Amino acid sequence: MVDFFFRLPLIAAGPLIILALCGFAIAGLRLVRRRVLPRLRIHVQDAEFGGSMVQSVMVFYGLAMALIAVNVFQTYSDVSKIVSQEATTLASLYRDVSAYPEPLRTRLQTGLRNYVNQIIYEAWPLQQRGRIPTGGVEHMNRFQAILARPGPATEGQKLLFGETLRAYNTMIQARRLRLDAVGTGLPGVMWTVILVGAAISLTTAFFFKVDDERLHLILVTLLAMFIGLVIFMILAFDRPFMGDLGLPAAPYQLIYDQLMKPR
Repeated sequence: MVDFFFRLPLIAAGPLIILALCGFAIAGLRLVRRRVLPRLRIHVQDAEFGGSMVQSVMVFYGLAMALIAVNVFQTYSDVSKIVSQEATTLASLYRDVSAYPEPLRTRLQTGLRNYVNQIIYEAWPLQQRGRIPTGGVEHMNRFQAILARPGPATEGQKLLFGETLRAYNTMIQARRLRLDAVGTGLPGVMWTVILVGAAISLTTAFFFKVDDERLHLILVTLLAMFIGLVIFMILAFDRPFMGDLGLPAAPYQLIYDQLMKPR
């Protein structure tokens, strides 16, 4: 059910979430005021206890939502850094192999160029659909086989080979972290807590004996809208590669255009 919202444009998902919570708030409030409240013996002094209960519920729910929102955005930022790190390391690796003698240099440069193309045009669309791409393994295996084939002869070549191998290992680590991040997201139990907690928080606000039904309705609707906005924010950043705010392949495209593109 939650995956359905990730596939929606944000301009549609946001209003849909808010409208759903507002609809629940309006329908629930009217039902409680007409069917439940008349059967309860509510006195003025009960408002103090009711207010304390609502505050307790909202504090615990607000704290849980705040922690979840911070964690989701932190994960999004971390994955963005991983993407930038892989792209930067690819640029360093390309410059390192540019100092290799021919024909080895051309073969290594072509291998990196093909790998970056694979990331942009094959891997990224799969990641945006929540699928882990596997095509890059072939490119990296071929590149590693070419890189490790010749033995460096001079001291300078040995130093260059060491730097190239270090950059290659760093890139492989960043690639592994990027692929692991494709499946990053809140587990179903967390979404259950978010949605059920929203329903409980709104429901506790129904059991106040407010004389003006319109005032009661306005306040509960505003509360529903605010909770909906927070849920929408969590939804927007929960999957780093999916949705309108999904991370783009721009860092790879940039190094390809500025460094690797054949002139």
